[in-house]
Order: sequence, then C-alpha cells, then structure tokens
Amino acid sequence: MLKIQFIPYNEIETLSSDKRVKKLLEISKENKIIVMEGRLKPEEETLLIQKTMEAISKNFKGIELCTIYPNKKRNQAFKGAVRDVMAKVLLGDREGLTVVGPANIIKDIKRNPNNIELLTEDISKRRS
Repeated sequence: MLKIQFIPYNEIETLSSDKRVKKLLEISKENKIIVMEGRLKPEEETLLIQKTMEAISKNFKGIELCTIYPNKKRNQAFKGAVRDVMAKVLLGDREGLTVVGPANIIKDIKRNPNNIELLTEDISKRRS
C-alpha cells in the first residue's frame, strides 16, 4: 500500500531548519511519500541530504526529493510584482510544492513546470 502524507505550510513554518529536516526524514523512514506545501530553503535541502546520507542503512536506502514552482510570467506588471513580493514577505515560502519520499519506493521523479510524475515500486510485494 502506498502511503502519502500531506504537510501544510502552517505545520512547518515555525520549525527551525533542523526540526523541519528531522520531521521530513522521520516520515520518509516510515515509507511514506511526503507532499509538502511550500519548499525548503537551499541550506535546508543540503542539510536534508546530509542527514539522509548519515541515516542510510540496510532498511533505509535514502530519499528522492523534487520541488515544483508555479509558472511566473516574465513580463509581469510592476503592480503584480510588488503584490507577489508583499505576499512572500507576509506568507513565507508557500509557493511551490515539495515531494520527498524513500528511495526504496520512489524509483524515478519526472518534473515539469506544473506537475510531478512518480514512478514507484510496491515494496509489500518484495520477497524477503
């Protein structure tokens, strides 16, 4: 059975970088695919990869990570650009969607500007 856990932005916005990474890693170790509203900061992605490498074992093979961002119009009017900057200041990094999952389940991720395709493996049918 494929398990997906949604994490809304308001659940992670007050967490420190270490706690965000720890939360994502713990959920991934439970063989769940995480769909998170918003995105990690570049330094948080780096920390997540580092902590993942430290946690690799016989039972945990690592993670796959992918983020998509909404399409932005390049020639956006000044009024729209100011509105977007103000929203980002007030609401944080809610734009985009991040998918994190265990590498033993997610075999491939294909990202297009507005969607993510996951190729998964059913680990319950593996022979021990």
